[in-house]
Amino acid sequence: MINERQTKLLQKLLLHSDLFSHIQTLAEELHCSEKTVRNDLKTLHYFLREHSGAELLRKPGLGVQVSITEEEKNHLFGLLHKKSSHEETDHLLEIGYRLLVEEKSQTIQGLAGEFFMSVKEIKESIAVISDWLATFDLELISKQRLGLAIAGDELKRRSAVAHLSELVAKDKAASDSLVRLFPQHEVNFIRKAIADRLDAWNWEIAAEKRESLMIHALIIMKRVRQSSTIVMKENERKEARDAEEFTMAEELAVVIKDKLKLSLPESEKVYFTLHLISCSDSYFLRQNDNKEALMNGIVEQLTTQLQILTMTNFKEDLILLEGLKVHLPSTIHRVVHGFAIRNPMLEEIKKMYPYMFSMVVMALEEVNDSYGIYIPEDEAAYLVLHFQASVERLQKKREQKKRVLIVCELGVGMSQLLEAKLEQNYKGMEVIGSIGAQKLDDMLETYSVDLVLSTRELTNQRVPVLVISPLLQAEDRRKLDDYLQYEEQKPLFSSSMADWLKKGETAIGIEPVHRYELIEKLGRELVKKGTVSEDFPQRAVMRERTSSTSLGNGIAIPHAPPEEIYESSVSLAIFNKPIEWGKEQVTIVFLLAIAEKDQGSIRPLMHMISRMGADASVLDQLNQARTLEEVESIFNNHSYYRSSGKNE
Repeated sequence: MINERQTKLLQKLLLHSDLFSHIQTLAEELHCSEKTVRNDLKTLHYFLREHSGAELLRKPGLGVQVSITEEEKNHLFGLLHKKSSHEETDHLLEIGYRLLVEEKSQTIQGLAGEFFMSVKEIKESIAVISDWLATFDLELISKQRLGLAIAGDELKRRSAVAHLSELVAKDKAASDSLVRLFPQHEVNFIRKAIADRLDAWNWEIAAEKRESLMIHALIIMKRVRQSSTIVMKENERKEARDAEEFTMAEELAVVIKDKLKLSLPESEKVYFTLHLISCSDSYFLRQNDNKEALMNGIVEQLTTQLQILTMTNFKEDLILLEGLKVHLPSTIHRVVHGFAIRNPMLEEIKKMYPYMFSMVVMALEEVNDSYGIYIPEDEAAYLVLHFQASVERLQKKREQKKRVLIVCELGVGMSQLLEAKLEQNYKGMEVIGSIGAQKLDDMLETYSVDLVLSTRELTNQRVPVLVISPLLQAEDRRKLDDYLQYEEQKPLFSSSMADWLKKGETAIGIEPVHRYELIEKLGRELVKKGTVSEDFPQRAVMRERTSSTSLGNGIAIPHAPPEEIYESSVSLAIFNKPIEWGKEQVTIVFLLAIAEKDQGSIRPLMHMISRMGADASVLDQLNQARTLEEVESIFNNHSYYRSSGKNE
């Protein structure tokens, strides 16, 4: 990286590259000493060697001149222009790069001088970089009299380098900023070499994956030159050698050796092969029966868990099952080999589909435990899209009809009469069966049911129950009409939510504390009440560590698995000022403790919270509330029309 004065010096030399420039003249134009110019020329010497094929020529009595082609000159002018237009944010990326790959230690004072920033500004930038590095399990440490250094293994260090653009922004310009950190002639060479290999193998992959492979190849070359090669496990070596992608990696290594005079050790070829495999769908289609059985097992467990949690029959959706079998192998490959990805849609997915995101993360906990893996939230978010699409397909398949189950103990004839009357009077209703009360639990376990119509009282059911006459008289039809209208225009605050809030804990207008501390405190109070297990607080914190439960708009919904809950409740905490909750600022927290028997109520509960978060007036009033009665009043005074269901 060159500073502002050095940039101006280079620009002057490039403008007059056909002439020698006297050191004294340059010093006068830059308002500095001749010694400073000579020192800057040393810096420019290394800069030119790093970013182009140009070189500085010096002749006694004549001065200094840049020996450069027109093509290289245009490239350097473009580079200097981009540097000036991005200087406000690119210092983060440049400092992060240096800390991750440069052998020379970086000091606060040195960075401040080089970037024309104050020590305070540099320290603030270092704090941002340190927090970001922590997401890769890397630690930035300060060594007395030596400077700043990063502690962590090589694989995680390389993963951080590949994602450095996150320090600037998640857009195309940020990706370009990362590429500019490498010598342009090497970038051009590697980009073409990879494209040639892919064309030769007739292998079509997305442009983003090609760019990712190029960046990983550039990182490999940089680290090999620094003698910081990676160590691969024997099973990883065997997997790579047995794959045809290893041949492609070897071909690329030969080209690099011929043109750039850099020899890549086998461990680096194995490392690049594993990246090639992660981009390949065909690799996973070639795998043996054992790996296919493993994938089938993971798909089976994941869909079964989500079917139980959401009461949606995902196994009816063949498109979902086939999609998971295509998507999951590359996910598992990345997870097993430690290849982190960043999902640019993560926060949007969490906000749009909070219910499904929470259910997928909860289901993945079981998968992770069974197979000894860890699927992070960035990968989980992609799975959410698969399952959300499935929900919408299944809803469309049902044509939005209400699935109704009849419970009638008055004989087959009376049941058939009631069924016929319902189908005659309610076209948007699908009767899925008529049964006796003793078979109800089994039917609810097997089928998705929206409403139970019973000829007698039923208690403690997970779906709505209406008691009607088998003759479906006028009073019964009015009762049913009222229910269906209520479903279309549903109030924000339900009676079950009111009951659960009263059974939970309430902490309103409280001082800020760490989110884990709040979850533990509320959880311990529920333990004292006997409504949750002793492990509930710890499991809720563990769930939060896995993936932040913030929904955006200042709301968070921490929760734990249903097996830790004896009796459903919702605890509410409202902070008097926002606290940091993952990447969001939060003031309103709902600790959800929903028992297994009440799982069917989670979707409407999440829908209610999601609608609430979209209403600024409700949020403002809640943040001003100081008692549970005020909170209930706020909810009861706001009604919302049910949305079309696209988001949840």
